[in-house]
Amino acid sequence: MTTRSHGVRWGTKKKLRKSSKTPITMYLQSFETGDTVVILPDSASANGMPFPRFKGMAGKIAGKRGDAYIVSVMDGNKKKILAIKPEHIRRLGK
Repeated sequence: MTTRSHGVRWGTKKKLRKSSKTPITMYLQSFETGDTVVILPDSASANGMPFPRFKGMAGKIAGKRGDAYIVSVMDGNKKKILAIKPEHIRRLGK
C-alpha cells in the first residue's frame, strides 16, 4: 500500500482560514525595485503564495517576473529568493 501524498497546504484548515474577502486594491498594488516589504500570505488566493515558513519575514523587492515580484529574504544565514504575487506582500514604511 502506498502512502498518501501531502501537499504544501495539507493540514492548514485552521491556519489559512479567512473570514473576509480581499479588496481588489491588494491584487493591483505595485512595488519598485528596492522597496522593503513584509510577507503576509492571503489564504483567499492560493496562486503565488509563499511557503508558510516565510510568514512575517521582511525582504527587499529584487525585480518582477510576470505578475509576481521577486523578493529577497534572509532565512537564517542563507539568502532566499521568492516569487510572490502582490496580494501576499505589504509595503513596510517609506
